[in-house]
Amino acid sequence: MKILVTGKNGQVGHELARSLQGLGEIVAVGRNQMDLSDLRQVRDVIRSVKPNLIVNPAAYTAVDKAESEPELAMRVNGEAPAVMAEEARKLGAGIIHYSTDYVFDGTKETAYLETDPTCPVNVYGATKLAGEQAIQAAGVPHLILRTSWVYGMRGKNFLLTVMRLAAERDELRIVGDQFGSPTWCRSIADTTAQLVARLDAQCGAVEAMAGPLSGIYNLTSSGRTSWHGFAEEIVRHASIAKAPKVTPIRTEEYPLPARRPHNSELSGARLRALNVHVPHWQHALALCQG
Repeated sequence: MKILVTGKNGQVGHELARSLQGLGEIVAVGRNQMDLSDLRQVRDVIRSVKPNLIVNPAAYTAVDKAESEPELAMRVNGEAPAVMAEEARKLGAGIIHYSTDYVFDGTKETAYLETDPTCPVNVYGATKLAGEQAIQAAGVPHLILRTSWVYGMRGKNFLLTVMRLAAERDELRIVGDQFGSPTWCRSIADTTAQLVARLDAQCGAVEAMAGPLSGIYNLTSSGRTSWHGFAEEIVRHASIAKAPKVTPIRTEEYPLPARRPHNSELSGARLRALNVHVPHWQHALALCQG
């Protein structure tokens, strides 16, 4: 297989370029080579590379900024995946695309299933849902992998922010009434590679994605916590001379431009049915910080 990976300098894209080695010829591109806001460039790159499989972790991920840049967020998260799917169909290729827990409104009390009704409460979630729907409508072999609370040791994310603030402050006030599953970007990449290898061994990865195994899968760490619980665990593993106090607060005490779901937990049962497992969030965090 020739595999085109987008967003090679992002958290997940960087890890995918490593994890997918051995499964085919990897062509990894960053924003300089393929800017998802330039739809013509997206088409041109795909037509030039002629991949058998497109793996697309690149996205507009500035959740709060999306509220003031809805057109740009929609072009990157909604329209660009539509172009990728269209070009993949013409090539007879498949596409793996990453989505988000934010396609849900967070009112469900238990973990969300892939089949639960979507209802995003912010612009970012709406644009990511549009990308999902465009790929599904294109009639192309596909996997859509929904993940949540992504972190790693590069880029901008909650882990790095908490580590920085913990070294500067005596107290961290962190939202304690939003729940989800923190997911290490390396876990996402390694699980993706595991999934592709499993499908490829069956009948070829793209062929498998064209059959009953196609569709949406939740790909998050197992276990559930709050942002406050996540922060406490980060501080516990961090090498800080004097650890700050981590105090839980309500969502209303930390207003942001974009609404967040109260519950972002995603069920991993569909992946587990394929014997594909993602590590528990605490175990993954310890490995990441270790």
